[in-house]
Amino acid sequence: MPFMSAAVLAYIADPLADKFEKKMSRTLAVSVVFMGLSLIAVLVILIVLPLIEKQIVVLAEKVPLYLDRAQQYLLPMLKEQFGLDIASLDINTIKNSLSSYWKAAGGIAANVLGSISRSGLVLAGWVANFVLMLVVTFYLLRDWDVLIEKVHALIPRKNEKTITMIAKESDEVLGAFFRGQMLVMLVLSAVYTIGLMMVGLDMALLIGSLSGLVSFVPYLGFIIGIVVASIAALMQFQEVMPLVYIALVFMTGQALEGMLLTPWLVGDKIGLHPVAVIFAVLAGGQLFGFVGILLALPVAAVIAVVLRHVHQRYTASELYAE
Repeated sequence: MPFMSAAVLAYIADPLADKFEKKMSRTLAVSVVFMGLSLIAVLVILIVLPLIEKQIVVLAEKVPLYLDRAQQYLLPMLKEQFGLDIASLDINTIKNSLSSYWKAAGGIAANVLGSISRSGLVLAGWVANFVLMLVVTFYLLRDWDVLIEKVHALIPRKNEKTITMIAKESDEVLGAFFRGQMLVMLVLSAVYTIGLMMVGLDMALLIGSLSGLVSFVPYLGFIIGIVVASIAALMQFQEVMPLVYIALVFMTGQALEGMLLTPWLVGDKIGLHPVAVIFAVLAGGQLFGFVGILLALPVAAVIAVVLRHVHQRYTASELYAE
């Protein structure tokens, strides 16, 4: 995993290092990029993660209050407006179950942290893997162009043109996905979070970040965000008007993504139909778990590039012309 993570980070940062290399040596350019990325990571860890953790704690504390409000306002409204009689729903049982789950989760987390703190070997292993990832990232980034040239030199000469063309198109697709889509996710997270903060939602950072980060699947971030934010707003405000504002926030984000962010940052280089994207993510998750979800779209995009070349060869062949 440290080597795979280092390879992905080096691949993402290589174009930026190439730009700096025009004005300085490769080693110095890589050092500048490496320090910049490390600073961003540290700022995220020190600023964003504590805020998200704080909102999770607040959510855990307010869940019983939200359930009481649901029992007082939401359930009668559902019965009056839609004829849904949910009298069998025992709110007290749900509160007790959630409370026990939170305590169990807290106990598990405490036990895990305690075992890590007591076991110097485990902690040393984590630190060693992290340092190894940083070191490998630096050297891969420094020697990336050299490695590419050596791999290119090993390609059979009769197939060099075709393989190079497929590799370049795959590089464009992967670059569009890794760099462009990550920027789209970050911008959408900021847009959703700021918009929900303006509405006054307590869970703005948590819901906005989650909605932006899962937006690599078409419409998934929009659907999850608007549903979760609407439920949270109903529990917090017991009014309908905040739902209108929340809908405007996510519609604005969806419009920005479709008309500005994706065409500008990603473009049409990935070339995957939304149904193919959803299928790839679900299949990757079913076969390989969370790692499969992360790798599903890059692998599917490269397969799409290869299939396009196979299709071109087939339509240009004598077999197709007969």
